[in-house]
Amino acid sequence: MKNFHHLANLLARLFTSVLLLLAVVIVGVYLYGSHPGWFIKNEISAAEWAPKEPESLFESGNMPADVAYGFQLISETSSFIGPMAADDQMHYAGNNLACANCHLQNGTQAGSGSWIGVTDRFPQFRSRSNSQGTIEDRINGCMARSMNGEPLPVDSKEMKAIVSYMEWLGEDLPEERVKEFKGFPKIQLPEVAVDFEKGKALYAQECAVCHGENGQGQKFKDATKGYQYPPLWGPDSFNDGAGMHRVITAAEFIKSNMPFGQATWENPKLTDEEAYHLAGYINNFSRPHKANLEKDFPDRKLKPVSTPYGPWADNFPAEQHQFGPFQPIMEFYKKQYDLNKTK
Repeated sequence: MKNFHHLANLLARLFTSVLLLLAVVIVGVYLYGSHPGWFIKNEISAAEWAPKEPESLFESGNMPADVAYGFQLISETSSFIGPMAADDQMHYAGNNLACANCHLQNGTQAGSGSWIGVTDRFPQFRSRSNSQGTIEDRINGCMARSMNGEPLPVDSKEMKAIVSYMEWLGEDLPEERVKEFKGFPKIQLPEVAVDFEKGKALYAQECAVCHGENGQGQKFKDATKGYQYPPLWGPDSFNDGAGMHRVITAAEFIKSNMPFGQATWENPKLTDEEAYHLAGYINNFSRPHKANLEKDFPDRKLKPVSTPYGPWADNFPAEQHQFGPFQPIMEFYKKQYDLNKTK
């Protein structure tokens, strides 16, 4: 009898184990059918890898909730955290630009300050503050300058959503493609000052159709969505503390991306010289002023040579710092401080 009970217990345990194993198999088969990506990691070569398509993924609902909110914040910034936000407490941006007006294709376009892989580059040293900066610091730099507004609270839902969106864009980025999405491609700077007449003619020919004859930009038909083509100067544009107010930075962006839809960093339409004169022409107009610019770049030697506001660690005139030629200034910093300046 004792042996019989022992055998019965063994059979019961075996039966229970079989049932559990069967349940695991059934659940596994179901999950594999519904979420195969959980089980198989597709090996995609660097050449085959392509950026995500945020707009279509958002519209189809195939985005995590925090990422989707981040997408809304960067694509319709004014409506959510700018002048058109219904809640006055959410008026962080001071103009009606969207982050995606400069970071093209919702931050995925190479050569336009893409956000793909950007979070992996932080923390990093920031010469403007002469300190280590986080990705949140970098976002708030844009809020205060390009968006002519105020910093977002670092622990806010909005800041976390924007960072989540940036991290999502960079998922599975092959190491071989990292450099492609980093910053703006360099240009060969002309060894002359900006020619405003050349810039004016180029603006009329290549830019006015989208940005307006007076740089006022063009809003979407649904104005609550902000600008389809942003203003390039005037009260609703980036302020004079923004990086895009530096001629070299603006020229690099223009060369790689403009005219919009006709140029990429691989296949530009404008020459380096054309982009340079065009950038100078655009930055010759008035725009909002950012207070306390004199506090930027505590170590003045680290200030970009094309920063249009002083003080500087040299005696070159303000006009040359804004409109070139920049090579003599670069040569001075190399000789005086052994610094290789590129912008």
